Amino acid sequence: MTILQTAAWPTARGQAGGYRWADVAMGLAAMAAVIATTAQGIMEQAQAEREDAATASQARSADDISRLALPTRETMIGGYVGAPYTYDSDVHLKKDTSLDFTVKDVSWDAEPFKSPIYYGARVVRWFDGGRRGAMIDFTHSKTLAALDDEKGLSGVIDNAPLPAKAALKDIYRKLEFSHGHNMLTLNGLWRLASLAPRLSPYVGAGVGMSLPHSEIQLKTVRGRTYEYQYTGPAVQAVIGLEFRVPRMSYFLEYKFSLANYEVPLSLRDGSVLFVDLWNQFTSWLAGKPPGGYLYTRLTSHQLIGGLGMRFGAQPAAAP
Repeated sequence: MTILQTAAWPTARGQAGGYRWADVAMGLAAMAAVIATTAQGIMEQAQAEREDAATASQARSADDISRLALPTRETMIGGYVGAPYTYDSDVHLKKDTSLDFTVKDVSWDAEPFKSPIYYGARVVRWFDGGRRGAMIDFTHSKTLAALDDEKGLSGVIDNAPLPAKAALKDIYRKLEFSHGHNMLTLNGLWRLASLAPRLSPYVGAGVGMSLPHSEIQLKTVRGRTYEYQYTGPAVQAVIGLEFRVPRMSYFLEYKFSLANYEVPLSLRDGSVLFVDLWNQFTSWLAGKPPGGYLYTRLTSHQLIGGLGMRFGAQPAAAP
């Protein structure tokens, strides 16, 4: 019995050992399944997070584009600086038969970066889906006659015929609109097809008035005209490019302007714009100005750059 039991013991032990290896294999298989399931869950969660991040990024991008898109209506207040070029023009001065002469092709200097500099201000209102607008535009430019230049002459001063040519400084002590060649215009604007969500070209045209500060003095006449005046109509055309950022716009623009001047030579020193215009009106009611009139036409190219603040926007309806 002892021998049989002894012989049977390894078999039972071997069977028991066999059962233990099966348990280990099953445990390892279960662990592998758990690990695989966990890894798959982690990968799926990471993919979901990436998709959520991409969706959020697209939403932010869409929101940025929406905020930069053209609203149905908005207002912009802006200012700008620039530089003009004014063509030569004839200058005709007439008081009576004793003082009536013309200087041919007077050259005009601009000096846009010397005080007072070239500058402007505007208010723009966009409507009709942001494609059409209206603009009130004030431009302060300058035109100063080049007095050292020799120019052709015709006519008489104090009944004396003028020579065919002379230096302008032999006729005038001052001939300039340096505070300045001011224009106030009302313009229509049209936006063209956008080049990008932030970039919009536009064109426009307008009419208004010239309100220069005239400084004119002849060498043969005592007194000078030194005041703000209304001198006639002005027209302009513009073509520009607007770069939009949230709440602000940068713009680069070309302007063409034309102003017919009929300058009353009051022979007085003025003060401020509205007082000078009132004095001009009352003097006009009283008759001709004591110094007569000076006539010219100022035609200018202007390149400007500026910055505007936008507000009051009414966003476009969602598609």
